[in-house]
Amino acid sequence: MIRGRTWIFANSPYIAASAAIGGPFEAKGPLARDFDLLHEDIWLGQDSFEKAEKKLLEQAAERTIDKAGMRKEDVQFFLAGDLLDQVITSSFSARTLSVPYLGIFGACSTSMEGLALGALLVDGGYAERVLAGTASHNSTAEKQFRYPTEYGSQKPPTAQWTVTGAGAALLTAEKKSNLQVTTATIGRVVDMGISDPFNMGAAMAPAAVDTIEAHFKDLENPEYDLILTGDLGKIGHRTAADLLEKHGLQLPKDRFGDCGLMIYGKDQPVQAGASGCASSACVTYGHVLNRMRKGELRKVLIVATGALLSPLSYQQKESIPCIAHAVSIEVKEGGDPS
Repeated sequence: MIRGRTWIFANSPYIAASAAIGGPFEAKGPLARDFDLLHEDIWLGQDSFEKAEKKLLEQAAERTIDKAGMRKEDVQFFLAGDLLDQVITSSFSARTLSVPYLGIFGACSTSMEGLALGALLVDGGYAERVLAGTASHNSTAEKQFRYPTEYGSQKPPTAQWTVTGAGAALLTAEKKSNLQVTTATIGRVVDMGISDPFNMGAAMAPAAVDTIEAHFKDLENPEYDLILTGDLGKIGHRTAADLLEKHGLQLPKDRFGDCGLMIYGKDQPVQAGASGCASSACVTYGHVLNRMRKGELRKVLIVATGALLSPLSYQQKESIPCIAHAVSIEVKEGGDPS
């Protein structure tokens, strides 16, 4: 069923299992216990950062499948994307997994884009088991979008720290838990003319607001225990809250947060907060779902945000088009969510 820009899943798919993998910097953050695996070496024993990022996604996918009590052969589709050119992290991971693969790109909104599309396949009866995942790596993102880490270049306070990590979730038609994906609101591309790649939180905030407003309009003001944007950081999250209030939609401060403000501690030098595909993926597939399994949360909305720029578009002095996709996850039927 569709209402406006929102898919309402009549056969709400179950999240059979999920996993979050992180690096050494993430291991020092407040959510460290919610990761399934944390690496001490940012290289992950590989000879390039790109290969390390691929290994992160492979591990998240394999750990998720294993936690669901399945084999790779049981997964019908793998939906994944990342930040690197031609989504090579996802494509090369799909080569390793040898699962039918659909590559997607939504920049840092990819986590919820994949979850939404996977839920659509299961809800529509086109699949029974779909794996959705994404990954990012601080050093690969720095190399591609800004400057190699070896340069040691200084950054302004508006800059954000790309998460080294990966997250994945396995959706099933068969009841494997009481965690269900119930709706998804698809974002529009919004571009307010910001061109500074060191201020992506401010660039993405209007897209997040546009999707949140559409979601609440389509579903007639639903209530949530928690609403999280993906990686707006300090500046973007504050901007989004101000814009929502200005537009007449004031979300409770204790229920409206940002994944990019949660994954690192106040003592970690990350400027305005976290960013990257793994920001929303790790927080959602680790911390948030763990809280739901414990019964601390019953209904959440994750609004993953993405800046759709490239090195080429920046060099051509283009502004930064942005997007946000929202997915609601609920503990259904009043039983044990695990």
